[in-house]
Amino acid sequence: MLASRCFAIVCPLWLAVACLLVAPAAAEDPDAPYTVGNYPVEATAANAVAAKEQALADGQQAALRSLLKRVVPVTDYKQLTRVQGVKAADLISGISVRSERNSSTAYYASLDFSFQPDAIRSLLSGQNIPFVDKQALPLTVVTVLLQGTPPTASNDKGLWRRAWSSLDLTHTITPVEIKDLKPSVQTDTVEALVSGQDSALQKIKSDYGSGLIVFAIAEPDVAAKKLNVTLAGNDAVGGLLLKRTYRISDGDLDYASQLAAVVSLGVLEGRWKAVKSGIAQGAPPASDFPVWEASTTGAGEDVTLIAEFASADQWDQMRTQLLDTPGVDALNIGAVTEGSADISLKYPGGARSLATALSARGLNLGNSGSGWVLRSNY
Repeated sequence: MLASRCFAIVCPLWLAVACLLVAPAAAEDPDAPYTVGNYPVEATAANAVAAKEQALADGQQAALRSLLKRVVPVTDYKQLTRVQGVKAADLISGISVRSERNSSTAYYASLDFSFQPDAIRSLLSGQNIPFVDKQALPLTVVTVLLQGTPPTASNDKGLWRRAWSSLDLTHTITPVEIKDLKPSVQTDTVEALVSGQDSALQKIKSDYGSGLIVFAIAEPDVAAKKLNVTLAGNDAVGGLLLKRTYRISDGDLDYASQLAAVVSLGVLEGRWKAVKSGIAQGAPPASDFPVWEASTTGAGEDVTLIAEFASADQWDQMRTQLLDTPGVDALNIGAVTEGSADISLKYPGGARSLATALSARGLNLGNSGSGWVLRSNY
């Protein structure tokens, strides 16, 4: 399994109303999430037979943990400690081999572990652990490489595409189909998408003929030892614009790409589970609101404010200025109306320090007596 060796940057947000152009067919198999596919296993022992037995035993236990984290909302992961002693062998319904190789003392394979759906459901229900096993509508993910000076967008079929392709994209609760970057989508559109321009989102929806599409954009910076990844588009929950940075340790871009793909799929799954499990309390239907994914290091003091703006363009400018302010972290946007948006974030020193920092960016953050209000000076 991949160790968590990443750090997060501020999550930019997007004022985008989700409108589906073409709705993909719903998943037909309600038990699909109970198969953990393309799962890597390996073991070394005194001989090949013992190595294989050890790999299968360890692999099915790890696959069960992966399955439980797939269907249980992240906010309830701690409750999984109550079932950590369960033996995966008692819940397995089948194992199939995708690939395997061995030596006299080692065994390596990629396997599909199928679990008994009703047994897993009973296990979680019996412990009162919430779970979501209804798959979302299929999502198109376009892997894009953005690099060079000036940056140029290209269709990626290298490390980034392979990292996504190695994941179990069929049995996840947010099924994914990977597609190429179309020639009609130029670098300027990709850059506009990364900056949160709604016109770019509408263009890719039109070009791909689908309202459920996310661009997974990788920007490797080997010299700075970091991989910048942006997820931008519209999934089954709503508008999404998330940026994260992953460390490239020891020059291993392959590892960083794999980790980023795993985390990115987890983000898509987490958003879907949050809505289906009711964590997003009081939220309107998924097709009518954006859920902003907050990537956070947890630094700073909590700040709650209301942004007031005269137009969508002014809101775009204010949002960009706010997100580009160093130190802003854990930024979430709640309700958005034609003239205001509810915002929460963290900032070192709290609201007063943030007001000072924003004043240099043309924004006025003041205390109205009933709360902090953010307005543009222009």
